[in-house]
Amino acid sequence: MRVDDQINLTDPDSRIMPVAGGGFEQCCNAQAAVDVDTMLVVATGLTQAANDRQQFTPLITALPEPLGEVTRLLADTGYCSAANVGACVNVGIEPMLAAGREAHYLSWHARFSQPPPLPLPTDPVTRMKHPLHTRAGRAWYALRKQTVEPVFGIIKSVMGLRQCLLRGLNAVRGEWSLVTMAWNIRRKATLQTLASG
Repeated sequence: MRVDDQINLTDPDSRIMPVAGGGFEQCCNAQAAVDVDTMLVVATGLTQAANDRQQFTPLITALPEPLGEVTRLLADTGYCSAANVGACVNVGIEPMLAAGREAHYLSWHARFSQPPPLPLPTDPVTRMKHPLHTRAGRAWYALRKQTVEPVFGIIKSVMGLRQCLLRGLNAVRGEWSLVTMAWNIRRKATLQTLASG
């Protein structure tokens, strides 16, 4: 241990991580896989690592089989790596991982044009990037924003989980699982009300 190492006496399992909007906080990194059709959380993860890339494969392996076959996986640029694309391909899932940030407002030409055919042979990452530039691929990827982001937003703003109340990695993992379970119960009630009304 070095003299300048940081120690958190309240929760030694948490880590200092960069947060959206700039700055740093002492926290853990929560993950959730969300079904596009129902917005139900189908797998969760929680880690001490700030980088999302290493959390991708554990989430894929946590996807429960009884829910049906996962055919396509949408994720933001934080998850994009050759290893993660390969992990999807190995289990028969089409990866749609953003390979970088793109402009929010494409020109009319870019919005309605199709990319040229993909030259063969190509590596898995290049094969994954190509459909993201097609009209159908852009439409599929756009579903990520209306699937995952609202779940995290509602958990934070409506359900009030701005921070975990427990300490220690295993306890916080359990708390995150309970919160996502509560979200799923709430969401199932909403889906049932919509179906009956």
